[in-house]
Amino acid sequence: MRTKSLKKNKINVVTLGCSKNVYDSEVLMGQLRANNKEVVHEEEGNVVVINTCGFIANAKEESVNTILEYVQKKESGDVDKVFVTGCLSERYKPDLEKEIPNVDEYFGTSDLPNLLKALGADYKHELIGERLTTTPKNYAYLKIAEGCDRPCSFCAIPIMRGKHRSKPIEELVSESEKLAAKGVKELILIAQDLTYYGLDLYKKRNLAELLQALVKVEGIEWIRLHYAFPTGFPMDVLAVMKQESKVCNYIDIPLQHIADPILKSMRRGTTKAKTTKLLQDFRTAVPEMTIRTTLIVGYPGETEEDFQTLKNWVAEMRFERLGCFTYSHEENTHAYSLEDNVPEDIKQQRANEIMEVQSQISWELNQERIGKTFKCIIDRKEGNHFVGRTEFDSPDVDNEVLIDATQHYVKIGDFVNIEITEASDFDLYGKPIK
Repeated sequence: MRTKSLKKNKINVVTLGCSKNVYDSEVLMGQLRANNKEVVHEEEGNVVVINTCGFIANAKEESVNTILEYVQKKESGDVDKVFVTGCLSERYKPDLEKEIPNVDEYFGTSDLPNLLKALGADYKHELIGERLTTTPKNYAYLKIAEGCDRPCSFCAIPIMRGKHRSKPIEELVSESEKLAAKGVKELILIAQDLTYYGLDLYKKRNLAELLQALVKVEGIEWIRLHYAFPTGFPMDVLAVMKQESKVCNYIDIPLQHIADPILKSMRRGTTKAKTTKLLQDFRTAVPEMTIRTTLIVGYPGETEEDFQTLKNWVAEMRFERLGCFTYSHEENTHAYSLEDNVPEDIKQQRANEIMEVQSQISWELNQERIGKTFKCIIDRKEGNHFVGRTEFDSPDVDNEVLIDATQHYVKIGDFVNIEITEASDFDLYGKPIK
């Protein structure tokens, strides 16, 4: 008797990489659920879909290892089918098909209808904005655009994600209303480049207008901006941030470097002087703003002098939040033609030095918060602590506020006023104020 065909498929979606991939997985899961498919996120299932990252070497390695892990499970009979989607397979599909042929099928970043078909489902156009969210119920990512038109020399995103395409404001408002109806209170706006939003649809940079539409969505209390590009930043956004309490005093603006020779080679379209002035303008317009940035060290040709320029500038600018990565030499990028001439140990040493400077800055800024009270959102309980965030902190990458669960009770998903009692380099400790 054939029992195999009677088995009900459970589809396990595994997400690797950035928040944009989290969003794409949620859209896929929403479509599958609407097709009456049983779908889980990173749990046991006999059909596996791996949403991969192909951005830099470490991420690619993690994606390949995850594919190999599930292929092995398929060979041992623990799973029946393995499908691969996302950036890695968009970028390296022919190589992957040759090197790991045991995957049932590979799909690119814009292959959702075909992927659904392979999973026995139909793409439903009427589901625009419907997702099965995988984040804690109180926040969700809102992807406002896809792709990127910037020519940065080190970046492979345009290869994997294509040209910049903005989503219409009314579509994003509708999606936000659906999220709010499910209890989402914080929207984290993401794109490869927020700064460019609207240029393709409205012939002007329209991020400020989008924010003005989103603040009207009932139930949404915080709106956070991630991944803005410094060149051509629409300054009217700062006026909205100042006027609208729902728009968090927070911006994530990856600057990558500051030494002029490196900025030029990176094709960033800016200079140290222009970038410094932009940040000063941010501080003048919204003095209470938290600025998060990310930097790359060890880019081809980065001299000790270039690095010292960067390190001194980090000390001078006193960013509230900062991450630092070592340069990854990526095929088919403009920088790939340059010699990757900074040794790995020097790259790592430089990254460590930047983070040491930042750690001290973060500690000093956190000490200033002791005794003050902040509105915090409570994301989860971990061990003996409830874990929350202020408006100045994004999930997974920034500081957290820890509340002793043996002494105090707060409700997960709620906003609570927390008085800060202690502070370390990257975390705050506090108690709820009635």
